[in-house]
Amino acid sequence: MLARVTQRGGPVLAATVESGTIWIGSSPECGIRVSGAGVGARHARLDLTADGRFSIVDLGCTGGTRVNGERIVTAGPLGEWDLVRVGDCEIRIGSGAPTRDANDPGTLSGIADQPVRAEAPHGDAFLAAARRAHQCLLEQFDLRRRDVASMSDGALRDLASSLLQPVVAMEASGAGCAPEVLLRFVLDEALGLGPLEPLLADDGVREIMVNGPQVIFAESQGRILRTAARFSGEGALRGVVERIVAPLGRRVDESSPMVDARLPDGSRVNIIVPPLSLRGTTVTIRRFGRTRLRADDLVATGTMSAAMLEFLRLCVVYRRNLLVSGGTGSGKTTLLNVLSSLIPRHERVITIEDSAELAFDHPNLVSLETRARNIEGRGEVTVRDLVRNSLRMRPDRIVVGECRGGETLDMLQAMNTGHDGSLSTVHANSPRELLSRLEVMVLMSGVELPLQAIREQVASSVHVIVHQARFACGTRRVTRITEVTGVTSGIVQTQDIFRFDADGSVAGNAGRFHALGHVPQFYESLARSGVALDLDLFHSAGCRSGALS
Repeated sequence: MLARVTQRGGPVLAATVESGTIWIGSSPECGIRVSGAGVGARHARLDLTADGRFSIVDLGCTGGTRVNGERIVTAGPLGEWDLVRVGDCEIRIGSGAPTRDANDPGTLSGIADQPVRAEAPHGDAFLAAARRAHQCLLEQFDLRRRDVASMSDGALRDLASSLLQPVVAMEASGAGCAPEVLLRFVLDEALGLGPLEPLLADDGVREIMVNGPQVIFAESQGRILRTAARFSGEGALRGVVERIVAPLGRRVDESSPMVDARLPDGSRVNIIVPPLSLRGTTVTIRRFGRTRLRADDLVATGTMSAAMLEFLRLCVVYRRNLLVSGGTGSGKTTLLNVLSSLIPRHERVITIEDSAELAFDHPNLVSLETRARNIEGRGEVTVRDLVRNSLRMRPDRIVVGECRGGETLDMLQAMNTGHDGSLSTVHANSPRELLSRLEVMVLMSGVELPLQAIREQVASSVHVIVHQARFACGTRRVTRITEVTGVTSGIVQTQDIFRFDADGSVAGNAGRFHALGHVPQFYESLARSGVALDLDLFHSAGCRSGALS
């Protein structure tokens, strides 16, 4: 077997490896030698079988090990399609020529300073040919009066392929491309998600931004770069949009130009169309990892310290109300998913979201989703309606995907009337700003309450705030865990329990988690109840978090 190693700015190097255990690192004794920032002497262990399958184990170096863009502790079995990244080195294991080379336009894992590319760029002649073939396919379906709605995806694709064969053969010669390439492009646009398909197939892509049919950006490994992918035109892009929203019973047009939706894999989608979007239809897709994160993974990836995780575990189990705050893209929903996995299995959990994206593995779970008004302007069901209704469903926990308006008052009342242990997320830049936002959102409910009453409601309902931030390097970390302690002189009081201090020289890529020595007030009631508590969590000297790529 061959191990092919590509390092930024250097040539592709190959090393022969035999089945068994192979060490990866900078030490001369390693079977696969790599070097660079963040690479340890023995960085990872690779276990290779005779049939070419392998598994990999990270040995705890600060730089970490990634497989297909995801930081791992262990992963496998893997094969030739899987990319291992150690520091700035990319490693592939295979029997011969690379199946996907680091410079192959079909992958997002090439040199980081180059534009992200979904596939080889298509010229104007190719896109014009694709538009004509696409239009011809629509006409052929119309002439034959096919009931495509009743056909399976496979049967529909086979039928479309047979109808397109003669058209593609003629158009491909004029466009100077292979017929099979044009055929696949048109089929993806007509029946799938078009040029977004390769991006969605790459696990390293976390966000896709379509700024009209000709401009597509993607975020990979914390960087946003432009791809070479393009739609053949605005009509093809609108067709893809319809295929996203139609199965959900939603619509997007001039009378309803904004919509939130989701893909079958759970990815969140926001769509806005002209006339509100001046440069054509805009689509933003927020993707979530296919591998469900566990609580311990947050420590392994440096998102939080072990002491912070243990404290949050206790908060969830003993029914403290938690709010997760942070900016856009900071990882609030991912953290909410992980915290919810700590809820005891015997409890009844109700989730409420605008667009369902929470993925809980819980036996007694009810997932509720809002509904937009129909074309007559009726039938709308809001988050606030669902929060009120959930109180009649005998919940032990209520999890609201995000509080952003008047439903905040209903959520606070639920937290304060027997539904302790509820969770939600709020957009805010700090725990203190979150408290201010809660006051504003309660006022948006239309209920006239004095500010003092609102603050007392907030202080009695919210117990702990978990603030997560995304740094310039793309790293996401829990930067503060803050307890709400009450109201004094009309001001909601808080105290930080844990804090992350970044090393300024690397913009958050490394730093130290600190326990600030404050024991939470609610520990007194838990101690009186006979709960065994570890107070050493709050007096640690600080846990260092290494640089993450």
